[in-house]
Amino acid sequence: MGAFLLVHGDREYVRRPGEELQTDLGVLDVPEDVEHGDELETHLGEPFTVRELRGPDLFEHFERTGAPMMPRDAGLVMGHTGAGGGDRVLDAGTGTGVLAAHLARAGADVTTYETDPEFAEVARENMELGGVADRVDVRAGDVTEHLDELVAEGPFDVLTLDTGDSPDVVERAPELLTAGGFVAVYSPFVESVRETVEAGRGGLTDIRTFETIQRRMDVGDRGTRPSTAGVGHTGYLTFARKE
Repeated sequence: MGAFLLVHGDREYVRRPGEELQTDLGVLDVPEDVEHGDELETHLGEPFTVRELRGPDLFEHFERTGAPMMPRDAGLVMGHTGAGGGDRVLDAGTGTGVLAAHLARAGADVTTYETDPEFAEVARENMELGGVADRVDVRAGDVTEHLDELVAEGPFDVLTLDTGDSPDVVERAPELLTAGGFVAVYSPFVESVRETVEAGRGGLTDIRTFETIQRRMDVGDRGTRPSTAGVGHTGYLTFARKE
């Protein structure tokens, strides 16, 4: 069973059934049969509401091994590829595992590669935390070294990449994907976008790149305007499709 949020005011803690929470508000033992919506009390009588972990909560509470994919980028990947129930997804550059978890929560079966074995182990723990470990196969290794065997394992419906060697994988995308399957590549730098697009022109169609920018709005008594805080730009997303 996955974990739950324990909420008290603006405080949020993540615990699994059977685990203990210790705070200045007291000690709370999470029962094995806990359910979404339950109210639990610490030994000091402080109430906590049990809330089911949702997609945005994964971004906030997964253990991080680097900068996780932002919700805006994960949403674009899912929206432009249509990844969902019954799809097989090959993902590379697992990192924290936010994208893999979102895909699995939508019903896809995900095979994901992470080059750092320690990061891969953290990602496996995050999949357990998110309740999607049965849908996400986290593999430690460089995906480019396993392409031949992955072609044999395929075909995949969607290919998602967040690695420096994404163009090398994109070149093999026509072999990895089923007919009509999609590729989504996240690039932090515009230079890698050109390499990705050129790699895709050998066998993919409908190649498009978007810069992801989001502005938060501040709503106050004096009026409403875009926030001056934070960074609006996150990166570049390139999408393509196999005919």
